[in-house]
Amino acid sequence: MDEKLYNLMNWPRIEDVVYCEESAPRDVMGPSLTQEGVIVQGFFPDAEAVSVVTGGKTYVCELEDEAGYYAVLLPRRKIPEYKFRVTKNGETKEFYDPYAFPGQITEDEEKAFCAGVYYEAYEKMGAHPMEINGVKGTYFAVWAPNAVRVSVVGDFNNWDGRTLMMHRMPMSGIYELFVPGVGAGDIYKYEIKTKDGGILLKADPYAAQAQQPPCTASVVADVDSFRWNDEDWMSSRCRFADKKQPVSIYETSLGQWSSAEELVDFLTETGYTHVEFLPVMEYLEEETNGYSTSAYFAVTSRFGEPEDFRALVDTLHQAGIGVILDWTPAQFPRYEGGLERFDGTPLYEQPNESGKVHPFWGTLLYNYASPMVKDFLISNACYWLEVYHADGLRMDDVDAMLYLDYGRNPGEWMPNLYGTNENLHAVEFLKHLNSIVKKRNPGVILIAQEDGLWPELTGSVEDDHIGFDYKWSGGWTKDFLDYLGETPQERKNSHDRLTLSMLYAYCERFVLTLGRRDVGTSFEEFMDRIPGDEAQKFAQIREAYTYMMLHPGCKMMAPEPGMPEGLKACIHDLNELYKANQALYTSDDKYDGFEWIQLMKYEENVISFLRKDTETGETLLAVCNFSDKVYEAYRSGVPFYGKYKEIFNSDDKKYGGAGVKNPRMKTSRKEECDERENSLTFRLPAFGAVIFSCTPAEEKKAVKKKEK
Repeated sequence: MDEKLYNLMNWPRIEDVVYCEESAPRDVMGPSLTQEGVIVQGFFPDAEAVSVVTGGKTYVCELEDEAGYYAVLLPRRKIPEYKFRVTKNGETKEFYDPYAFPGQITEDEEKAFCAGVYYEAYEKMGAHPMEINGVKGTYFAVWAPNAVRVSVVGDFNNWDGRTLMMHRMPMSGIYELFVPGVGAGDIYKYEIKTKDGGILLKADPYAAQAQQPPCTASVVADVDSFRWNDEDWMSSRCRFADKKQPVSIYETSLGQWSSAEELVDFLTETGYTHVEFLPVMEYLEEETNGYSTSAYFAVTSRFGEPEDFRALVDTLHQAGIGVILDWTPAQFPRYEGGLERFDGTPLYEQPNESGKVHPFWGTLLYNYASPMVKDFLISNACYWLEVYHADGLRMDDVDAMLYLDYGRNPGEWMPNLYGTNENLHAVEFLKHLNSIVKKRNPGVILIAQEDGLWPELTGSVEDDHIGFDYKWSGGWTKDFLDYLGETPQERKNSHDRLTLSMLYAYCERFVLTLGRRDVGTSFEEFMDRIPGDEAQKFAQIREAYTYMMLHPGCKMMAPEPGMPEGLKACIHDLNELYKANQALYTSDDKYDGFEWIQLMKYEENVISFLRKDTETGETLLAVCNFSDKVYEAYRSGVPFYGKYKEIFNSDDKKYGGAGVKNPRMKTSRKEECDERENSLTFRLPAFGAVIFSCTPAEEKKAVKKKEK
């Protein structure tokens, strides 16, 4: 044994390495310059021979500890580029020393992470193929502040946690390491030694790709190589920030389509402005439809590689279609390799037993009091919006975030410091998330699915509200579907279900939904909810979509691709009508944008109202008949004397209807109706809705006859 080398080595720290309890191995095993030369050392359990190759020369390493710790003193005055040559089980390999490469997370980035404001954390956390000093490899970084030791393991080191121990950053508890030779496609996990001596094998929370379930390993992925062609869309999406644009969303899942072209063709043929995907992030259990996310930064491997989803978004943008993703920042699944007790302690989940488990799903709720957990989620939102060019997020289960007593009985929850049930940490997290996301990405759409009564959820953060752009209108959906589920004869007793929504329509900005969880995933499921024969059911579905398009609020629906051609044509024309008439969207949040003509004719099952654009004066008259009776000469009050042209009729024969229409432009009469001076008589189909454009005209003056 070289006594000079032996005396230069830090033996207490080397003992930690040998026992696999060293948290800062770069300080111990990184090359060091001394007056005697350069010390190069490494831990290679079960190795038969180790040497260092540099400058065309080979230096044999001495076995300093029988556990497999080797070292050599190079006669150099500066640290050279070198490789280890290691023989194990008769096989010899050469590789660069991972501890010879510096960390890549700066002090400022680490401080920002600890403060919960490192919004680009995804750029360094996780696994990133890169080149350092001309050497290709992958940089790994994971947050595990309470771990004794973290190692990255995979096929590249035979899943041996004794090697590739990661270096702990003292301020944050981030463990990081650059591993030469590891590249895209390599699978890996983190082996974590806990304070109680246990060994955990965890998937990477920041992994950009994951194995296809039921396997749970992470996969190294290069997500920076894709070339986008959606500059026009990205530069113009800021227009949605004013909330005065038409937003008609088609809800679907990736698994519903065989190709991007099929989906784009369908959306183009039906005229939607946006598509909303059920969660595209990796998930384990099929029955959850993706709502139990297991890898937040990874596109599910069920449908291809990460670049395949990018290509889909790129194609949709080039077709003028926005992309909204369902996102689950409320809860995460419980499985051995997941976020639960990630470093042996409650790290991502709430620490208190009474509030950590979701009362309905059995999943774990996030700890929004932790700046680092908040940073994980906010950077994840930024990741999908900025790296994958998503145009919005629909946040699932927001009520589980906001209410401490959500789904719990008295005594099963702990109130906040004021003694009330609001989760104050979640409130601040959502304010932070919404304000930062919109500041960084003007025009993206943030939607909350919240079934409680939280006031002004869509109010601005500047006014001390939470700052969502829109909220799902669960109340409108339930009332409307309950009404449709009754027979025409019974509906007069539930007429207020049609009109109640206008009492709260301006309390929030809403997205009206007739989506998968509302009416099912097939046309037949929607039909089954409605009384009548097949033709009557079909007519009521067309009227339902028409009424939704006329009601203030953004639209979201999910008719299956194989719907009848008549319904497909109807939805196309409704979407085109919606986009072409500002009265249907620019004044959704203004009282003057909607006006009842008649809301009390419950015996007839008929309602009539106006939609108006307060800036241009454009006015539309809508009349909806939810009865099975055809009115050949229905009379309705109108806003002024003028010309009225039918621009849409849900009973059109091309939609599969009976064709009870009004083909010619009509002039109103000076006859009082519905407390209006002027009125209009027209044909009104059974289970149908008609829409008229309204153009003012000068009344003809009566000509006095000359006296003879």
